[in-house]
Amino acid sequence: MAEKLNAVKGMNDIAPPASAHWEWLEDTLRRLMRRYGYRNLRTPIVEPTALFVRGLGEVTDIVEKEMYSFEDRLNGEQLTLRPENTAGVVRAALEHSLLYDGGKRLYYMGPMFRHERPQRGRYRQFHQFGAEALGFAGPDVDAELIVLACDLWAELGLTGIELEINSLGQPPERLAHRQALIAYLEAHADQLDEEAKRRLHSNPLRILDTKNPAMQALVNAAPRLMDHLGAESLDHFNRLRGLLDAHGIAYRINPRLVRGMDYYNLSVFEFVTTQLGSQGTVCAGGRYDGLFEQIGGKAAPAVGWALGMERILELLKEQGRLPEQPVPDAYAVVPDAAHVPQVMPVLRALRRQGVNVQMHAGGADGMGSMKSQFKKADASGARFALIFGEQELQQGSVALKPLRGPRPDGDSTHPELAQRLLSLNAVSDWAASLRGA
Repeated sequence: MAEKLNAVKGMNDIAPPASAHWEWLEDTLRRLMRRYGYRNLRTPIVEPTALFVRGLGEVTDIVEKEMYSFEDRLNGEQLTLRPENTAGVVRAALEHSLLYDGGKRLYYMGPMFRHERPQRGRYRQFHQFGAEALGFAGPDVDAELIVLACDLWAELGLTGIELEINSLGQPPERLAHRQALIAYLEAHADQLDEEAKRRLHSNPLRILDTKNPAMQALVNAAPRLMDHLGAESLDHFNRLRGLLDAHGIAYRINPRLVRGMDYYNLSVFEFVTTQLGSQGTVCAGGRYDGLFEQIGGKAAPAVGWALGMERILELLKEQGRLPEQPVPDAYAVVPDAAHVPQVMPVLRALRRQGVNVQMHAGGADGMGSMKSQFKKADASGARFALIFGEQELQQGSVALKPLRGPRPDGDSTHPELAQRLLSLNAVSDWAASLRGA
């Protein structure tokens, strides 16, 4: 026998019944985006490696340790499986001049790839959904994206998600803070762990985001970026706060909420929960007005957020908010295989009327006994069995047998399975009544 092959570690198959939850979440996200006027953008999974090196920075963990990069053997191009999609969205906007006639509200969903240790809610192939507003400079769009995320939590029925916000100001303000931060950390170098020492001069802001308990007191006392903000940056932040207050959205100002990439500026925010262990961030975003220039285009304001779909599904499961598995409306029982050619057009007509119908599939020796077919009909979860017996077909009718529902006396423990006959010509009427039920 050939050697059995398995999926790559940390890259998972999504099969039924779990795939139904993914479809439901994707449909919910698409509906909400349409309400807010966001349109779908689909970018390639593979991008030039330089896009992420330039966009994310050479000294970030993603570029240094986590990217799946390779050389195209056909032409020698350096390519990378996308580790995130904001850079790809901006690349696409520049390449296709999407902002030529004004700002664009866009969204994307799909797989991303990072080589890290697989753990709960975090995999080497994971899926992100992102919303990006390009070409809008005011805090009103920052607030819109935050409100949009809050509406998503309500739509999904999720609770216990808290909002944290901060302002990163503008590059000159961050530079002044960076210098003050480096000086402070150098004065306490004996308290830094190896990771902090490595980042001290290359990416000191990331030190503020350390999870090392031994460094918490040190970073809590570090110089705050908020104290270095000028009047315009503070005004942008205060206007954002006013808009959130007007919506009644609760938030906490977290001065340690930072981004390691230089193109981020002004508003940053995260939605966090305590219900997923150490992977507490379920959605993160911010303003990245510097990314267009960093990738080689004309400067343009931009803001967006991304969420991990695995984490959202894990949180939905934790809170008991996942929907019931989809089941067919009806299951077609066909006692005789010779009748299948007559039955299939009827089922097709039902499906065209919007009724979900599953037909029993027989084997090489026929359709199987009625008892076995009814067992499968019941196991399918269908509300009705449609029985296409020889007598019914001769009469141009079908037997309709309810499989679920209360008895007339209200006892639903053992539902009465009454029968009635439908004319095949009345399929549309029955389908319409079923859809309205």
